[in-house]
Amino acid sequence: MEYLQSTDFWLGLLLITWINILLSGDNAVVIALAARGLPPEQQKKAIMFGSGAAVVLRIGLTVIAAKLMALEYLQIIGGLLLLWIGAQLLEAEEENEEEASEHSNLFSAIRTILIADLVMSLDNVIGVAAAAKGDEVLLIIGLAISIPLVIFGSTLMIKLMERYPVIITLGACLIGWVGGETVANDVVLREFGQANQWFHFACAAAGAVIVLAWGKLKSAQHHKTVDTE
Repeated sequence: MEYLQSTDFWLGLLLITWINILLSGDNAVVIALAARGLPPEQQKKAIMFGSGAAVVLRIGLTVIAAKLMALEYLQIIGGLLLLWIGAQLLEAEEENEEEASEHSNLFSAIRTILIADLVMSLDNVIGVAAAAKGDEVLLIIGLAISIPLVIFGSTLMIKLMERYPVIITLGACLIGWVGGETVANDVVLREFGQANQWFHFACAAAGAVIVLAWGKLKSAQHHKTVDTE
């Protein structure tokens, strides 16, 4: 009851909720991209599992985030992993609906969501943990509130992707952008990035371009293989 009567608690909760709204956008895009090829019933399951996993990962990583962020090359590996995920999702978009349905399944969608959530949550938890100021109850409640936000965002993105397919390409490029930013934020590159302000933007832009080119190339190779069979 002391929490409910504390002004600091409610202000902190509001701040964490707002931070999660801002930080959940990329998670919603990944979940929507990974789940869009599934049947409607499985889409709901993938969104529920993916959204819950995003929040659980953020809660768990908050405890060890500072130590993880200090490890050299960890974010470079994570960023490259995001580039691969973005290219895979874009390749699936280039396939026709029958092929996409054939290769899509609930397990692979959840696996993709979990990997992407794990990488993207490393950066996100720093801001959330700072807002919670060490209050674990406040942190958990605030992150739990973000679950419906991610679910709603993912569901909305799937509907938009069905109506405007170009959003799929933009979403994959966003994942590449986040991947490039993740690489630029690694410990071994941070000092160089701080001395050269253009570096962070250049890495993010390069990540988006790499995902777009990589995804298109893989799609072209796929269609060439199909045509020769």
